[in-house]
Amino acid sequence: MGACLGVCSLLSCASCLCGTAPCLLCGCCPSTKNSTITRLAFSIFLLLGTLVACIMIIPGVEAGLQKLPWVCSSSTTIAGSVNCDVIVGHHAVYRMCFALAAFFFLFVILMICVRSSSDPRAAVQNGFWFFKFLILVGITVGAFFIPNGAFAQVWYYFGMVGAFLFILVQLILIIDLAHSWSQSWLQLAEDGNTKCWYAALLICTALLYAASITAIVFLYIYYTKPDACTLNKVFISLNLIFCVIISIVSILPKVQDAQPHSGLLQASVITLYTMFVTWSAMANVPDKNCNPTLLAIITNANTTASISSTSTPVQWWDAPSIVGLGIFILCTLFISLRSSNNTQVNKLMQTEESSGEAGIPMSDDGEHRAYDNEEDSVAYNYSFFHFCLFLASLYIMMTLTNWYLPGSTNQTLSSPWSAVWVKIASSWVGLLLYLWTLIAPVILSDRDFQ
Repeated sequence: MGACLGVCSLLSCASCLCGTAPCLLCGCCPSTKNSTITRLAFSIFLLLGTLVACIMIIPGVEAGLQKLPWVCSSSTTIAGSVNCDVIVGHHAVYRMCFALAAFFFLFVILMICVRSSSDPRAAVQNGFWFFKFLILVGITVGAFFIPNGAFAQVWYYFGMVGAFLFILVQLILIIDLAHSWSQSWLQLAEDGNTKCWYAALLICTALLYAASITAIVFLYIYYTKPDACTLNKVFISLNLIFCVIISIVSILPKVQDAQPHSGLLQASVITLYTMFVTWSAMANVPDKNCNPTLLAIITNANTTASISSTSTPVQWWDAPSIVGLGIFILCTLFISLRSSNNTQVNKLMQTEESSGEAGIPMSDDGEHRAYDNEEDSVAYNYSFFHFCLFLASLYIMMTLTNWYLPGSTNQTLSSPWSAVWVKIASSWVGLLLYLWTLIAPVILSDRDFQ
């Protein structure tokens, strides 16, 4: 009898894994839309792949990977100087992230122009999770059999472009979060307790600007020298000026008239994120005299002495990379769960406006259950969603490998100047995007931006 029940349970699980997204999570998420569950499930695939990539770069695991002949040979050298076993973890991360990127790019192509859940491809998007997992595992196994050759060098440039675009996606999501935050608190202020909510807005804005000013001072002290580090000084100063400009523009009378919910809170959030991207860029500067390690900063150690040994590779877990990994995880989850009321952000992210929770069907026992909310039209652009996860796969690859260029003769695994320029350029483009969200309603007054 027990064996029979066990078989029935396995058959039930198998049918669930081959079924729709609500079958996976309806037990623990009784009031969730089908579209939200699907996005969350795909994001879990990405986060699991990220976890595996993180494990592969741990020194103990790297030692095990060296025993795999198709991954690395002790006699193999890169560019004639760096032994392959030194960067075997980096090669493993490249292959894991290549598998993730290939998996999501497959769905980018497959889900083009899906308009509603009545499209047969929507069933593939929202179900067959067991087979999707098998496909991902198969691609991953195949990726580890790719010969070293020029694979890593070519894939590095794909990763650089993808990481640049994902930094912009992160900024768009942060803009959306800042707008939603401000609108929510201003609405609460209008409904009651006006002084309390306005005081909360003021305090949060002041704290965010204080953190930004602290970051700027930190960058000037530790990442510049009186007679050196000229580019660092230029980058920090320019981003400081640009952040001051967007803060002033956000409170101009015409901008306030066109967007009553716009203000310094959003500008302070964008300013702090820009300072983080600037810090991340400074941490990739090849000149170690202008790029001290966090340990050297904390202990006031001599930076030159701390890097004098070139035999020990630089690992990815420096402070900017750890913070970047945390922001990456939050943004990935936000992509899955977001439902925005901001028209401009919805146009940029190819999603529809939030429709609230009205109309959620009730089950026989009176509880909410997951339901299909895409019978008339999709709640988000399937292909664009997978494209964002594709970019996220490339971004995490670059973060975990510290933007190291395969084939470089640098045995400390430091990143090239191109990584610095990519991050700084992404911060400039991001600030330009935010500036456009402020002035677009003023310039294009005949359009609805609310």
